[in-house]
Amino acid sequence: MLRFTGQRTIMTRSTEDAIYTEGDTIRARKVSDTHNRVSIVNHAENAVLLSIHQNSLPSSPATHGAFVFWNQEAGAEELAGVMQDTLNCTINIGHEKRANRVPGTIYLMGHVTAPGILIECGFLSNAEEAQRLQQPSYQLKLATVITAGYLNALAGEETA
Repeated sequence: MLRFTGQRTIMTRSTEDAIYTEGDTIRARKVSDTHNRVSIVNHAENAVLLSIHQNSLPSSPATHGAFVFWNQEAGAEELAGVMQDTLNCTINIGHEKRANRVPGTIYLMGHVTAPGILIECGFLSNAEEAQRLQQPSYQLKLATVITAGYLNALAGEETA
């Protein structure tokens, strides 16, 4: 969708398949995959990382909503704030969330040299939300909202 708006995009993955180049074990392949994605981002000129995920918290199945996290690079916190505001006024209505700094345990976010945000679109451990996340119309809504949030941030606009 960002390409449609004229934004240059590079997908580090476009399927669920990992992009590992080495490894005899699952762990080694995951490490290789993550290192390869860091390399893709770090070699892209003027990169901004939008890392899109679905969350799961089986110990708390009532937890729901879209959350945004930012890395330590300049501009990431501002981008995360605008993205979270955009999600709050479209996806999280009545259950607004706050963007947070990404935990240091997320290798990808800690090793890219570009501003990056991690967008958790919802919780697969929440039955109602998991059902929504599987609907093509909801996936399109999420893609549209994420695109709008990114474009709002580029334009320096506040959404709330």
